Amino acid sequence: MRFISKNAYICSVKYKAVISGDIIAYTSLEDTSKAILENGLKDVFDELEGQFNTYSRLVKGDYLECVAPVSSNSLRVALIIKTFIKSLQLTAQNKRHRYFEEHGLRMAIGFEELSRYDPEAGIIDGEAIYLSGRLVSEASTHYKKRVIIKGTLMFISNDKSLDDNINTIFSLLDHLFSKTTKKQSEVIYHKLWGLSEDEIARKLGTSQSSVNQHSTAAGWNAIEKAILYYETLLSNY
Repeated sequence: MRFISKNAYICSVKYKAVISGDIIAYTSLEDTSKAILENGLKDVFDELEGQFNTYSRLVKGDYLECVAPVSSNSLRVALIIKTFIKSLQLTAQNKRHRYFEEHGLRMAIGFEELSRYDPEAGIIDGEAIYLSGRLVSEASTHYKKRVIIKGTLMFISNDKSLDDNINTIFSLLDHLFSKTTKKQSEVIYHKLWGLSEDEIARKLGTSQSSVNQHSTAAGWNAIEKAILYYETLLSNY
């Protein structure tokens, strides 16, 4: 890796992970809720940068991009963002809000070359971001009269075998997260950061047994196993 500035570099390692995301039914939110969402996401982005050295940005309020320099972290990072959004108590102005409540965020992780990456200049360039961006765009339901959401967690690379392997797991995760309540999402959000159930209970002002119930109902054991499998799989690249 050859450094060209404090936070910018040209990648000598071929594979990097980029998360592209589209907030579902963003236009259904009232303006005050949009501001709460956007400000909260910026705080999450700062925390992610501190722990995972990511670079994240919001584009036009409802679209986000996030680079995970350590590719194996990308699923955990993506799920942190998704569960944060799903845990928010926001008000709506039309019926499409139910899609936001159920799914929160549509995401694609692109896993390929990132030829130029300069956070200070806002440059993310390479096959990884092209792949993830196109996949999210193809799945978008913006301006469609009939909303059909088939999946909100996708993986794409130029390796079909790898894609098939990971997307099978992602389909199961997607089903789990579509069923989580706000409280369950909040508990899983903190678990993804590595907090213990006792620590989460103190943070939320509840009991450890209540945290455990929410965690179990959300399927945390399966989520954790899927993340560990993903991390092991991508660490080989």
